[in-house]
Amino acid sequence: MNKLTTRRLPLAASLLSLSCSAFAQEIEEIIITSSLIDASAEEISNPLHVIDGQSIAADASQSIGASLQGLVGVSSSDYGSAVGQPIIRGMSGSRVKVLNNGIVVRDVSGLGPDHINEVDLNNIQQIEVVRGPSSLLYSNGTIGGIVNVVDNTIARKDILESEFKLGLEAQSVNDGDSHDFSYQNNLGGLNISLAYKDSNFDDFEIPHGAVIHHEDEHEDHDGEEGEEHDDHDEEGHEDELDSLPNSDVASTSKRLGISKTGDWGYVGISYRDNENLYGIPFHGEGNEGHEDEDGHEDEGEHAGERIFSSTDASTFNLEGSYLVGNSWLKKVDYHFGDSDYSLTEQHAEEEEHEEHEDENHHEEGPTTFKNDAREYGAIFDLNSESLSQKIAINFVDEHISVTGEEAFLNPSESKEITLGYYLSKDFDVFHLDFGIRHDQITKKGSISHDKEHDEEHEEGHDEDHADEHEVELEDFARDINNTSYALTLSRDVNESLEISLGLSAVERAPSAVELLINAPHLATGRVEVGDSNLSSEKSNNIDLSFNYQNDGFFAALTFFQNDVDNYIYLLDETEEEHGEHDEGEHHEGLILANYVQQDAEFDGYEIEIGKTFELARGDLTLSYARDSISAEFAAGGNIPRITPERDIYKVSYTGDGLKVALSLTDVADQTDTAEDETVTNGFEMLNLNVSKTVELSSGHSLTLSMFGKNLLDEVARNHSSFVKDEVPMAGRNLGIRASYSF
Repeated sequence: MNKLTTRRLPLAASLLSLSCSAFAQEIEEIIITSSLIDASAEEISNPLHVIDGQSIAADASQSIGASLQGLVGVSSSDYGSAVGQPIIRGMSGSRVKVLNNGIVVRDVSGLGPDHINEVDLNNIQQIEVVRGPSSLLYSNGTIGGIVNVVDNTIARKDILESEFKLGLEAQSVNDGDSHDFSYQNNLGGLNISLAYKDSNFDDFEIPHGAVIHHEDEHEDHDGEEGEEHDDHDEEGHEDELDSLPNSDVASTSKRLGISKTGDWGYVGISYRDNENLYGIPFHGEGNEGHEDEDGHEDEGEHAGERIFSSTDASTFNLEGSYLVGNSWLKKVDYHFGDSDYSLTEQHAEEEEHEEHEDENHHEEGPTTFKNDAREYGAIFDLNSESLSQKIAINFVDEHISVTGEEAFLNPSESKEITLGYYLSKDFDVFHLDFGIRHDQITKKGSISHDKEHDEEHEEGHDEDHADEHEVELEDFARDINNTSYALTLSRDVNESLEISLGLSAVERAPSAVELLINAPHLATGRVEVGDSNLSSEKSNNIDLSFNYQNDGFFAALTFFQNDVDNYIYLLDETEEEHGEHDEGEHHEGLILANYVQQDAEFDGYEIEIGKTFELARGDLTLSYARDSISAEFAAGGNIPRITPERDIYKVSYTGDGLKVALSLTDVADQTDTAEDETVTNGFEMLNLNVSKTVELSSGHSLTLSMFGKNLLDEVARNHSSFVKDEVPMAGRNLGIRASYSF
């Protein structure tokens, strides 16, 4: 993968960036649009990765998490091939924000690990990954960092040449295919951008014996009974499946943008529509079978069902920049976004199951998740020759609701007002960047509680209502005020070596789920109970980086420590506590888990070294990288679902229109587990990508790409996934892409 790993990004690059800035016209000089100072990659000095759009276009279509997990310090929490939520330095969930052109993507990925990140990776310019708290002013609570997907839907400079691209793709692991096209031109002084992609991927293949069932493991401890069960497995248990049921995904994305530029700046509008349909390969304990009183196997409530989710996201954006040019105010960047997002989870029973259903069985209706949001923002540029200053203001109005059969969260509303200030200045011996952000957040909603009945009232019910219960609502309203700041000091020791020190304190308000949930959440296999009294997290961070470049040799070393006060997490009940519940007390025997908080510490390091050799017809680069994270509670014990240590070896060649990239990621066993969390075995992931671009005639080019994922066909489990055992990673995948442009 053609990846540019730059040096640490100063706060100048990200502290107040609430909208995207200048667009890089030449790939040779990559502009970091996350930067308030519109810095080129060579000028940046913060933990940052940039993946150019050509590398994404030449690789397999996959989730955003899967597209990034080969980067140092970045991993993914998957729930099948469709879902891959990014993790940065062990921080996950709402601690990592996904953005599109600098504006937060307002989907419902934070409401469940089985929810897709609603981003379109077709025909993009680049993906920027800003790690750590220096990204704090993109959105409240970015303790982990941000992932910014940049495209040119709203052109910020006039398009000089028209371009049309057509792409085709095929993958072996899921018998999948996709086709896409894009078009951009300047017509009558207006910049026009179009992009479309349609993909269809079936259930993905898995290595032999990749699925684990925990009740099977318990039986294995019983000697001969376990041996008998092993024989049963060989006769056709799910462990012997060649592909994972319900792991298919189909998606369609459309984008349209129009912009106008001039000496005064630019203004543009865009419309995006994304639709996805994907299977849910695991759905709580309801997927598993159990024996009845007579010893017969009960297939389980959801056995034989097709469980899937469909999404529909439409977004309207207005963006612009007005050049004022007076002595104190240089320009004003502004944006407005209106997004409507819905995700519907449904159950569709197979014919055989419908024929055998009894009269007491009822078909479960759909569950719909919605997020309607509006966002307004502006950045005021107060730069002078000696000092860079910016003031940012942002407003967000967000409404989230979950309705239907398996609704686990009542409708909630969140309003945010943000005011930020940033300055940057060069001194004789070091460069200083400082930023501060204040958030006023108002959250409103309600909490559902089971209403207890007295005995006389219960006796008045007939048998048909014996299982019904009433629910009472407790209104919730809370004002939260958070202040975050960050300071970076950087110094060039010489022409080759730079040292950077970052200090910050970042606050994150609890999410709606953490505050208000009180119901079964089958995606996590738990009955989750929130706490409306949770405090905001506060992460105090120290980052120390050394970066060296000289004569083709490069090296980067970063140490980090994040002390998080009031870290919020799910605390599972113990096996003993679970066994004490009355039968049926918890839905389908799910684990009871409460959102609690205590102080925690994340620390670790990232190292990358390499050498580029100039050959006769191209460049050969060899590199080695390693990342390591330790995450523990201050009172003792490990934090659950933390990414294990990894070693990453890469060999790449670029020259004469040919690009070859071979990478081996050696993932260690994860034995630093939380209480009742199982150990995850390590694995080796070998990937290959080869692409060749041929100029057919003037202005016409053809790019052919071949890729291989998991070439060793390893049984691979993602320790950070809630369903690592039931939903392993895909097996060997071979594919090809062809792209024609003129």
